[in-house]
Amino acid sequence: MRDFDLTGKTAFVSGASRGLGKGFALALARAGADLVITSRRADDPLDQTRSEIEKLGRQAWILPLDVREQGSIEEATARAWEVAGKIDILMNNAGCNVRKPALDVTWEDWNLVLETNLRGLFFLAQAHARRMVDRNYGRIINMGSVTCVAGYAGLAPYGASRGGVKQLTMSLAHDWGPHGITVNCLAPGWFRTEQNKVMYEDQSWVDYLRERIPLDRPGAPGDLDGTLVWLASDASAYVTGQTILVDGGISVGAVRAVPAK
Repeated sequence: MRDFDLTGKTAFVSGASRGLGKGFALALARAGADLVITSRRADDPLDQTRSEIEKLGRQAWILPLDVREQGSIEEATARAWEVAGKIDILMNNAGCNVRKPALDVTWEDWNLVLETNLRGLFFLAQAHARRMVDRNYGRIINMGSVTCVAGYAGLAPYGASRGGVKQLTMSLAHDWGPHGITVNCLAPGWFRTEQNKVMYEDQSWVDYLRERIPLDRPGAPGDLDGTLVWLASDASAYVTGQTILVDGGISVGAVRAVPAK
């Protein structure tokens, strides 16, 4: 369908050097978009991401961005609109996590996660929306998680930040809808990433997880691509304020009620 074609669109992806962020950038490029890709650290492998995007026949620009710093957000946003001419799609992906029992979470842990995942996400969306309003067009996709709707021990700051993203997404959708901007939240379930790969080395834990996922497996690379492209495209033009869970069904609260066959 032509509605899913992103040819002629430009997307901005934060945290695009590795993991899900890199996958998001490549998925958007495969759908036809040019990319502005960002990361906080200068030593992150953004050159590799850019090379893979260019092999797909798309343009890519690299910019530094630390979403914990307001000046960095403003500078990266202004520079992106300057070099690319416009930003049609914001994939608001940059984030972090601290895994600790709630009794061990420090003031610094809390600030790190909330300032990155919630405050930084808001002000990056705001910076782009200010420019999108003038064009009466924009697709903003906020990074969420199954923790938007479910609580897990050891993830108190992270769950608080992602729950905030869900609520923020609804508020921004209402604010910016009259200006032709849709705002949605993409909420993955349990995917193996650099942040959590040590957990997937414990087979007993993986078996425990699979038992609670109706599709019987954790998320794999590519499982988010279709939903991302749909939210970024004109196919979702009448969808805003929504949190879309891509989680294999774990959010249904799967508990075995009858003996396994």
